[in-house]
Amino acid sequence: MLTIDKLNEYGANTAEGVARCMGNEALYLRLASTVADQPEFAKLNDFIASGDLNSAFEAAHALKGVLANLSITPLYEKVCEITELLRARTDTDYSPLLSEIGSLKDELKRLIDSE
Repeated sequence: MLTIDKLNEYGANTAEGVARCMGNEALYLRLASTVADQPEFAKLNDFIASGDLNSAFEAAHALKGVLANLSITPLYEKVCEITELLRARTDTDYSPLLSEIGSLKDELKRLIDSE
Protein backbone atom coordinates (compact mmCIF):
# COMPACT_ATOMS: atom_id res chain seq x y z
CA MET A 1 0.00 0.00 0.00
CA LEU A 2 1.32 3.39 -0.96
CA THR A 3 1.78 5.91 1.82
CA ILE A 4 2.91 9.51 2.12
CA ASP A 5 6.02 8.32 3.97
CA LYS A 6 6.96 5.90 1.17
CA LEU A 7 6.51 8.61 -1.43
CA ASN A 8 8.60 11.03 0.62
CA GLU A 9 11.39 8.43 0.85
CA TYR A 10 11.14 7.95 -2.92
CA GLY A 11 11.70 11.69 -3.32
CA ALA A 12 8.22 12.95 -4.14
CA ASN A 13 7.15 16.35 -2.87
CA THR A 14 3.99 15.05 -1.25
CA ALA A 15 3.10 18.32 0.48
CA GLU A 16 2.93 20.01 -2.90
CA GLY A 17 1.04 17.08 -4.46
CA VAL A 18 -1.52 16.91 -1.66
CA ALA A 19 -2.00 20.68 -1.91
CA ARG A 20 -2.84 20.27 -5.61
CA CYS A 21 -5.48 17.76 -4.51
CA MET A 22 -7.01 20.44 -2.30
CA GLY A 23 -5.57 18.84 0.82
CA ASN A 24 -7.22 15.49 0.14
CA GLU A 25 -4.48 12.99 1.02
CA ALA A 26 -6.61 9.96 0.10
CA LEU A 27 -7.24 11.39 -3.37
CA TYR A 28 -3.55 12.16 -3.80
CA LEU A 29 -2.54 8.61 -2.83
CA ARG A 30 -5.18 7.11 -5.11
CA LEU A 31 -3.92 9.19 -8.05
CA ALA A 32 -0.24 8.55 -7.24
CA SER A 33 -1.00 4.82 -7.15
CA THR A 34 -1.92 4.93 -10.84
CA VAL A 35 1.29 6.56 -12.06
CA ALA A 36 3.38 3.43 -12.64
CA ASP A 37 0.63 1.93 -14.80
CA GLN A 38 0.30 4.90 -17.14
CA PRO A 39 0.23 3.54 -20.72
CA GLU A 40 2.37 6.46 -21.89
CA PHE A 41 5.47 4.76 -20.44
CA ALA A 42 5.11 1.87 -22.91
CA LYS A 43 4.11 4.23 -25.71
CA LEU A 44 7.21 6.35 -25.09
CA ASN A 45 9.45 3.30 -25.42
CA ASP A 46 7.61 1.99 -28.48
CA PHE A 47 7.59 5.31 -30.31
CA ILE A 48 11.29 5.89 -29.71
CA ALA A 49 12.08 2.34 -30.82
CA SER A 50 10.17 2.94 -34.05
CA GLY A 51 11.79 6.36 -34.58
CA ASP A 52 8.51 8.26 -34.24
CA LEU A 53 9.87 11.17 -32.22
CA ASN A 54 6.74 13.27 -32.71
CA SER A 55 4.54 10.68 -31.01
CA ALA A 56 7.26 9.98 -28.44
CA PHE A 57 7.24 13.67 -27.55
CA GLU A 58 3.46 13.59 -27.08
CA ALA A 59 3.74 10.57 -24.75
CA ALA A 60 6.57 12.15 -22.77
CA HIS A 61 4.74 15.46 -22.51
CA ALA A 62 1.61 13.72 -21.19
CA LEU A 63 3.69 11.89 -18.58
CA LYS A 64 5.40 15.11 -17.60
CA GLY A 65 2.03 16.68 -16.85
CA VAL A 66 0.84 13.80 -14.68
CA LEU A 67 4.11 13.64 -12.77
CA ALA A 68 4.23 17.41 -12.28
CA ASN A 69 0.68 17.58 -10.96
CA LEU A 70 1.41 14.83 -8.42
CA SER A 71 4.93 16.09 -7.66
CA ILE A 72 6.51 12.68 -8.29
CA THR A 73 9.85 14.44 -8.48
CA PRO A 74 12.38 11.70 -9.38
CA LEU A 75 10.36 10.51 -12.38
CA TYR A 76 9.31 14.03 -13.28
CA GLU A 77 12.93 15.20 -13.57
CA LYS A 78 13.92 12.35 -15.91
CA VAL A 79 10.77 12.69 -18.00
CA CYS A 80 11.49 16.43 -18.31
CA GLU A 81 14.93 15.60 -19.69
CA ILE A 82 13.58 13.28 -22.36
CA THR A 83 10.69 15.62 -23.16
CA GLU A 84 13.07 18.47 -23.96
CA LEU A 85 15.30 16.24 -26.08
CA LEU A 86 12.26 15.03 -27.98
CA ARG A 87 10.86 18.55 -28.32
CA ALA A 88 14.09 19.47 -30.12
CA ARG A 89 13.97 16.16 -32.06
CA THR A 90 17.52 15.53 -30.85
CA ASP A 91 19.27 12.73 -32.72
CA THR A 92 20.65 10.73 -29.79
CA ASP A 93 20.60 7.35 -28.11
CA TYR A 94 17.60 7.60 -25.82
CA SER A 95 18.12 4.16 -24.28
CA PRO A 96 20.11 5.27 -21.18
CA LEU A 97 17.44 7.81 -20.26
CA LEU A 98 14.64 5.35 -21.00
CA SER A 99 16.39 2.85 -18.74
CA GLU A 100 16.56 5.38 -15.90
CA ILE A 101 12.89 6.24 -16.35
CA GLY A 102 12.01 2.54 -16.38
CA SER A 103 13.99 1.90 -13.20
CA LEU A 104 12.33 4.80 -11.39
CA LYS A 105 8.91 3.65 -12.59
CA ASP A 106 9.63 0.10 -11.40
CA GLU A 107 10.79 1.39 -8.02
CA LEU A 108 7.56 3.35 -7.68
CA LYS A 109 5.56 0.28 -8.71
CA ARG A 110 7.26 -1.74 -5.93
CA LEU A 111 6.26 0.94 -3.41
CA ILE A 112 2.69 0.85 -4.65
CA ASP A 113 2.50 -2.94 -4.51
CA SER A 114 4.31 -3.44 -1.19
CA GLU A 115 2.44 -4.23 1.99
